[in-house]
This record gives sequence, structure tokens and C-alpha cells, in this order.
Amino acid sequence: MSISVLGAGAFGTALAIALSRDGTRVTLWSRDPDDAARMQESRRSGVRLPGHLLPDSLTVTTDRTAFDAAISLVAVPTQNLASFLQDHDFGNGGALIACCKGVDRVTGLGPVATIRSAHPSHTAAIVTGPSFAVDIAKGLPTAIVLATERAKESRELQSLLTRPALRLYRSTDVRGAELGGALKNVVALAAGIAVGAGLGDSARASVVARGFGELVRYAALQGARKGTLHGLSGLGDLVLTCTSEKSRNFSAGVALGQGKDVDRDTTVEGLGTAPAVAASAAAAGLGLPLMQATADVIEGRLDIARAVEALLSRPVGKE
Repeated sequence: MSISVLGAGAFGTALAIALSRDGTRVTLWSRDPDDAARMQESRRSGVRLPGHLLPDSLTVTTDRTAFDAAISLVAVPTQNLASFLQDHDFGNGGALIACCKGVDRVTGLGPVATIRSAHPSHTAAIVTGPSFAVDIAKGLPTAIVLATERAKESRELQSLLTRPALRLYRSTDVRGAELGGALKNVVALAAGIAVGAGLGDSARASVVARGFGELVRYAALQGARKGTLHGLSGLGDLVLTCTSEKSRNFSAGVALGQGKDVDRDTTVEGLGTAPAVAASAAAAGLGLPLMQATADVIEGRLDIARAVEALLSRPVGKE
């Protein structure tokens, strides 16, 4: 069974290392010929995830044949996923597994629906949940979710991709898995803003709790199962992302809270997801005050002080 990881950023590289560590032959595709050549020749990971040895069974390439694998893990940012899928031919079948979190700002689609729209003959799936690339690359225990709508394909992919330190739990609730991974990034931005603005750890805890409530309400409106949001792809991912400085979304929120510019060269999925979700919720008549305030800060409609004032002036109600 041929396996490719398409995208040699931090997460894609980490997955390729983890999947090939036991001798399984894996191909890691990079769009950068120089970076691919350096990794293949030196047997060390690239600039996005430095400091890791590549297993002998891992091949790094820019060759187009990587797109013909039976299983392709597509590790590109959500906002680039649609164009990436349109620009490449993936053959006549196989599984395309999204390794990104968020909502497409133009179409409003999640990663699985984006795959299905571009390549309907393929099995569309997503891996999501509490995971940092550096932990996966080091072989530290990590549990994530593999979601696809078909139970048979879900079991097969779970069996082929699970490793001793990389545990994949299957789910058929694609919408819930997608939205848990997407919305936790928005809450992490808000939690980071609270910390960066000096509001304290108590405020961060309130943001996480109230943000989780908004996450569950919005996901339920979109047809997600509540139990999914209380699992790895929802609560588990939320806890990790809102409590670690290794989280790019949390760190970006801290920078915003301190009045600094966010590094736009680093993938911060929440920056695109927050406005998309806020607009969707408003159109549906669903109030998400925390996520709306976060979107307003990101898009420059509110500064931090006014956003905090607006949230604190809301009437208190029943928990």
C-alpha cells in the first residue's frame, strides 16, 4: 500500500517521519526542489521542522508520481487546499486525507467537503486532534482522530496508519471532527489575546470555557454530534492549543494582545477561520460573542480594549 505525504511543512514532515519509522515506505512530496534535495541527501528534516533524522524508508521528492499513491495525506493549509487540489491530478482513486484545520474563507467548506468537491471519486477523510508536529516527529505518544463518512474505509485507514506512538481513533462524524479542529483555533487566538493583553490566567480560563460553549453550539447547528466535540478532536485539541506556547494560534493571539504584528509567513489557521465562522453564525442568527469579537480584532474593526469592554458589558446570565 503506497503512502504519500503531500506538503513538507512541519506537520507533513512529522507525519512522514512517524509513518516511516517502522520501515514502511513513505514518500514526502515538497514543492521546493532545493529543500527536497537537501532533505533527501542529508537525511535530515527541513527548515520548517529542523533537527530530526529521516528514516531510511522515507523518500523526499518533488516528483509528480507522489500524487498516485493509494493513500495521500494532504498537508497544506486550509486556505490553500482548494487550489492545491485543483492544480494536481491524483489518479482515479485512493484516499485523500486532509491534514489541516479550518474553514475555507471563500467557500465556507471544511477540508473533507473541499476534497469531495474537487475529487469525488476518491475517499475523502481528515486527521485532526491534539498534536504538535515536534511531538510526532520525536515519537512522543500522540492520539488523533481519523474521520471519514464510510465506516469500512475508516477502519481500513486506521489499521494502515496507526503506529505505536501515533494512535488514530476513527470517527464517521466528519463535520464534528472538522469543526472541532477549526473552531478551537479561534478560541486559542482569543485565549492568546487575553494573555498577551495582560488579563491574567483567570481570564484565559473563562475564555476557554465560554469559547468551548460557543464551539459546541455552532458545531451542533452544523449537524455535528455533541459527543465528538467532547473528544480528542474538540475538547482535547482545545486544551492543547490554548495552554501551550508551541501553539501557533495561541502565540499569534499573544502577539495581537501585545499590539504586535503576526507573522503571516507562519500558518495560523484561526486567522482565516474566525471571520468565516463569525459571518456564518451571524447569517444563521446564532450569537457567538467571543468568536465575533476575535474576528473583529483580526479584521481591525475593534481594538483589544474595545473588544474586552464589549464582552465585559454583556448582561450576565445563566451558566
